[in-house]
Amino acid sequence: MTSLSRWTRATTAGLASDSGRGSVIPPLYLSTNYTFHAPGESREHDYSRSGNPTRDVLADALTALEDGAGAVIVGSGMAAASVTLEALVLDGGRVVAAHDAYGGTWRLLDVLARRGRFELDLVDLSDPAAAAAALAAPATLVWIETPSNPLLRITDIEEVARLGHAAGAQVVVDNTFCTPLIQQPLALGADVVIHSTTKFIAGHSDVVGGAIVAKDADVVAELAWWANTLGATAGAFDSYLTMRGLRSLEARLRIHDENAQAVVDAFDGHPAVRALHYPGLPDHPQYELARRQMRSQGSIVTVDFAGGRPAVDRFLDGLPIFHLAESLGGTESLVCHPATMTHAAMSAPAQRAAGITDGMLRLSVGLESLDDLVAVIVEGLERVDPAGGLDA
Repeated sequence: MTSLSRWTRATTAGLASDSGRGSVIPPLYLSTNYTFHAPGESREHDYSRSGNPTRDVLADALTALEDGAGAVIVGSGMAAASVTLEALVLDGGRVVAAHDAYGGTWRLLDVLARRGRFELDLVDLSDPAAAAAALAAPATLVWIETPSNPLLRITDIEEVARLGHAAGAQVVVDNTFCTPLIQQPLALGADVVIHSTTKFIAGHSDVVGGAIVAKDADVVAELAWWANTLGATAGAFDSYLTMRGLRSLEARLRIHDENAQAVVDAFDGHPAVRALHYPGLPDHPQYELARRQMRSQGSIVTVDFAGGRPAVDRFLDGLPIFHLAESLGGTESLVCHPATMTHAAMSAPAQRAAGITDGMLRLSVGLESLDDLVAVIVEGLERVDPAGGLDA
């Protein structure tokens, strides 16, 4: 029999499995509870917080995509982060994490460290020397986010995983920006992958969710125990919507990536732009690493205007198509101001250390007409710099 690709195995997960009525799409199981055969004799599922058939389909699909031993589906990306930290870091441990991670992740790590839960070292893990120095001492967990949010720095997963394991740590990678179709952290040496499935995997900005995939079955069991204990598992309908979105992921990513490259070309070299962050640009510091580690360069683009916040306001004033909102990875194009939106939880010193400026915008390029996207970017740049010279 033909060996099916992991993508085909994922997109066909649960199809035609309904033995009762023969539905092609697996049914949505909304029941909170399931009957027992007898006292002490449960069926495969007994209570939906602990296990749900609809959630199982999504878990099977993501396990196949990440080539893991199993997946735990939870209620949000931050639930995935919380469960992972609770399951894998004992009190008094040491966590080495990316200094430029998503603001919500930074907030969680910061508050747990300040409460004495663990020791925290925030490091530029995209800098090989800094990563090596941080992991010269014993560690419990290494937290990688690559590409980072919003600077799109690329961390060498294979090398940092090697350093982390040598330090005695488990290695976690936030793979939200790439999805398993662009980057496979477990194959590069990571132990655990997390996702905010709210983003590209669900892909329609209508469901919040998260997932954790681990390489080792025992780790999966530990994560599942904590997700159930904390009540963090996802509901059936959210899992159903996420699986619906995942089935079109590969097709959506092709258009996302094509449109993003056109948007990058519109920004690139414009005098109003102080810095353009996109791993597909040859002058990106980790360009060659991104080409080795990622199958494409994604559709998140971050621009830093030379004119700071006033330039941001002029660019956004009357900007169509790109909606000013948090989140990313949906079919619609979005733009956000990290300093006051996604990373507002970070202290001012932490923002400066991460390289986040008041003149920075992060764009999530959607599936609209390529020509229309480029046209509104060009118009926005003309508002910032109508003379075509340096922005004041």
